[in-house]
Amino acid sequence: MNDKQTLLRPLLVTFTALSVLIGVAYPLAVTGAAQVLFPEQAAGSLVHKDGKPVGSALIGQSFSDPKHFWGRPSATGPMPYNAAASSGSNQGPLNPALADAVKVRIEALRAADPGNAAPVPIDLVTASASGLDPHITPAAARYQAARVARFRGLPTEAVAALVERHVESPWLPLIGEPHVNVLRLNLALKALRGS
Repeated sequence: MNDKQTLLRPLLVTFTALSVLIGVAYPLAVTGAAQVLFPEQAAGSLVHKDGKPVGSALIGQSFSDPKHFWGRPSATGPMPYNAAASSGSNQGPLNPALADAVKVRIEALRAADPGNAAPVPIDLVTASASGLDPHITPAAARYQAARVARFRGLPTEAVAALVERHVESPWLPLIGEPHVNVLRLNLALKALRGS
């Protein structure tokens, strides 16, 4: 009995100390540091309009109106861009279901902009691995500029210039590609005259 007590006490003290350190102190320290050093990111990278949050810069939204720029397709269920069910379609390049989905998406883009004969950028017809991607390539945004301008009654040059102002460079040139946040771009459209 005495040997068990001798082993049990240090075990319980170590367990309690590590539980407090790892389960309470460390998370509080990391959360506090994040709030001080990166307040916007720690709060969810929320995008505000008129003082109200309208979304997150990290999660895509479903835009289907031809007056808006469209993001990457989402494979999440039961609805697009469902952050609680982040997933890709897991369809490989030889899967006929992927080929059929891409054809349907190309037809929708062509129907919304019949005069646009340019090749459709791949990110407008394929879902990302997470299904939540809030960004498109600059080429995908440029591809849609004429359609958005026409439906909004704006000069194409003004919408194209807006796209260029919203191209974001990667944090490190070797990591990532230039991209455009679709939510921020669509919100900026409201500021253009005639929108």
